[in-house]
Amino acid sequence: MSELPALDRAALGAAVRDRLAAVPGIFHMPAPIDIFLLRNFLSGEECAGLIALIDADRQPSTLFAPDRDPAFRTSESCNLKRSEPLVHAIEQRLSTLTGIDPAYGETVQGQRYAPGQQFKPHHDFFHTDQPYWPHQEKIGGQRTWTAMIFLNQPETGGQTDFPEAGIRVTPRTGNLLAWNNLDALGEPELRTLHQGLPVEAGMKYVITKWFRERPWG
Repeated sequence: MSELPALDRAALGAAVRDRLAAVPGIFHMPAPIDIFLLRNFLSGEECAGLIALIDADRQPSTLFAPDRDPAFRTSESCNLKRSEPLVHAIEQRLSTLTGIDPAYGETVQGQRYAPGQQFKPHHDFFHTDQPYWPHQEKIGGQRTWTAMIFLNQPETGGQTDFPEAGIRVTPRTGNLLAWNNLDALGEPELRTLHQGLPVEAGMKYVITKWFRERPWG
């Protein structure tokens, strides 16, 4: 199955952008990419429940394409089960927030960063010249939007940095960060390059939900 035409991806991106921009209290960040911050999307109790699920199943994080740098992604992560009532409820809220059909969403991934751990600069969209692409194309195609929720606040460090967009976000418990991985023409947006800076003290927990251009899986 082929990718959606770029114009269709562009229309999807614009629809989600406009929907998010209308959410009370949301902040459309001043940047060359579409990126939004919504405070207190999750309660402290919900965040604590998700942290417990991550701690129960966490494993060393992996990459779609192997990297020669062993320090490229040093966190631990796990896929959170949709059968968990808390996970299911949050997925539904994310779909309601973005207006994206739940069928287009990948499984929510939980991530844990201990002091010194990081995720070096990367894109969430798929590079179509990579060996992983033919399989990803078959199971949903290109990634469109990313929704990341911070579950706690480490003592120091652990910011999410977009170096080419001039944005750096400090983790705050329950805050949601959402951005479009594609540009206004529906093509991969190189300026969405981002990184999880090293945690300096304390722990950092986040969950991430990626949406595809077609139903996932």
